[in-house]
Amino acid sequence: MESLLPIIIQVVAGVAGGGGIASVLKGSSMGGMGNMIAGALGGLGGGSILGMLGGAGVAAATGDVAAGATGMDIGGLVSGAVGGGAGGAILTGLVGTVMNKMKG
Repeated sequence: MESLLPIIIQVVAGVAGGGGIASVLKGSSMGGMGNMIAGALGGLGGGSILGMLGGAGVAAATGDVAAGATGMDIGGLVSGAVGGGAGGAILTGLVGTVMNKMKG
């Protein structure tokens, strides 16, 4: 379960980010399920990218390499949530806008 918690947090944050951006930018909405799928995929990608950029630096700076590797420290969880939300919002906004422009 320890290895799944960061992934779950990224997916949930991505779904929230995707739903949020779809409600703000009406032209990028793909419907409820489309927004959730795009948000979840963007959340995984965004959380992973932010984790690679910042997670190792936080663990090395605090000397807690084992916690940084598993992602169970509070900094890793927060960065996963922030990256997941941002990634979900970005991917949902981009994909929704492109799809709606293609429809006409």
